[in-house]
Amino acid sequence: MGEKKVSLFKMVSFTICGIVVLDTFVAPAAMGVSSITVWLLTAILFFIPYGLINAELGATYPEDGGIYLWVKRAFGEFQATLVAWFYWVNVAFWMPAVFIAFSWWFSMAFAPDLSVWASAGIAIAMCWLVVYIGIRGKELSITVTNIAAILKVAVLLIFGLLGAVYFVKNGPANSFTLADFKLNLNFDTIAYSSAIVYNLLGFELISSIASEIDNPGKNIPKMTVMAGVLIAALYIVGTFGVLVAIPAESLDPLDGFFYAIQELCTVFGSAQTFAFNFIIGITLVTLVSNMISWTLGGVEVLDEAEFTKNTKILGHVHKKYNTPDYSYILMGIISTLLIVMNFALGESANQAFWTILSFSFLVFFLPYLWLFPAAIKLRIKDKDIKRPYQVPGGLPGLFIAGTLGFLFILLGCFLLFFTGEGFDPLYHGTLIIGTGITTLFGISLYKKSQKVIKSERKAS
Repeated sequence: MGEKKVSLFKMVSFTICGIVVLDTFVAPAAMGVSSITVWLLTAILFFIPYGLINAELGATYPEDGGIYLWVKRAFGEFQATLVAWFYWVNVAFWMPAVFIAFSWWFSMAFAPDLSVWASAGIAIAMCWLVVYIGIRGKELSITVTNIAAILKVAVLLIFGLLGAVYFVKNGPANSFTLADFKLNLNFDTIAYSSAIVYNLLGFELISSIASEIDNPGKNIPKMTVMAGVLIAALYIVGTFGVLVAIPAESLDPLDGFFYAIQELCTVFGSAQTFAFNFIIGITLVTLVSNMISWTLGGVEVLDEAEFTKNTKILGHVHKKYNTPDYSYILMGIISTLLIVMNFALGESANQAFWTILSFSFLVFFLPYLWLFPAAIKLRIKDKDIKRPYQVPGGLPGLFIAGTLGFLFILLGCFLLFFTGEGFDPLYHGTLIIGTGITTLFGISLYKKSQKVIKSERKAS
């Protein structure tokens, strides 16, 4: 890809594609109509501060690497290495969950008699399609995600429109009085707010290829505002559609979106099946595109880390496409193994698999514990550097935004350990031991890299 080819439109599309996740946003709707209030408050208290901070960092440091680069400037190579490693590991462990959902939705909509191993084959094929597109280069990845972003916007707008028609024609499945929007400050509200935070992360993805953005100092802040408004609105519209169609108490957090579409499409009468299949088909395409944007971001962030230059596997570059191909392939291998485990062991693997997914959520949150302090430190440390955009309110404004973001992420990490069912050796052990091993592996990669660098310096 040539220099300065990522336009403002492509940036907005790429960010929408990365952040809007159709398969996981449904869970908070289990609270009922008050979930819309929680979405609004979380957007104000977390999403806006988080977006403003990414706008400042991306505009000020328009270099490839994004979150890795920012943490490196603030806290040094060691901590930045851990951030890049966590970022990559999360994507590798998250991808199988997305494509298991893909194969399950595909089977329910188009092939109800599909065998277990055919479903596994579809999930695995989707993983390697993402790997292939990633290896082909950034331009193809961005083109696909641009198209998919338009599809995501269309699906959620249709979702909201169908919700309005269904509301008038059949009445809503849940009450929508003003009293129903009232916020209940209890544990469920806090827990679902954390789930909403998970669905709002990804503003920093585009900065992983910052050097190729057209006028980043101007366009990254613009992108943040445009994409942020659209994303928040789309999620709220989607939640409205879900709540019109499905009673909150019977909502399935994993398949609620699927069943809500199915119910909403009854407004088409005899054309119900065609409309439902059409919308589900588009939705399946968006699941693939979502992983394309995150694999690109994860691999690009890791590729900028110093230790990858001294690692034969992660540092390998494709001869034709000049991309870190082995990094993508390793993601594909990890995802394939987890998919096979899930389908091979059947029900007995279910708890283990979703435990591993929870581990990936925890690893996903960890890099953001560095992001917000890094923004504050860089404002103080690099006080003389030109900043095309700054978080409003000076240093106090940045401190408030950073503190809010940090506390939301910290809360998200804590809630992953709190299941309400006491200590579970498999679940809690996986989170603690898995995170510990991942961290130790990242430290090991850093130390090996430092040894290579010292050897090269002595040799020269």
